Amino acid sequence: MTLTFPNRSRSYDEAGQRVRFIGHDGMFEVPFFVETDALSTAAASEAHYLAAFDAARAMIHDVAREIYGSARRTVYVLTAADFR
Repeated sequence: MTLTFPNRSRSYDEAGQRVRFIGHDGMFEVPFFVETDALSTAAASEAHYLAAFDAARAMIHDVAREIYGSARRTVYVLTAADFR
């Protein structure tokens, strides 16, 4: 199956300092997180991180597909290093 992102929702996890989003592989949900340092180098608010995620959504999804295709995990955490 191909990883898709039909649900555009995302949420900010303040405790983990990351943005959560969900991918789908067929009927299976695949949880992803993007660390905030991958979205911005400056300290920011929840609204800033969510806006940064929205602005980079296509690239984030591309990176998520690449990482998902390389190894199966229960949760995927994208870091700044994944976007270089």
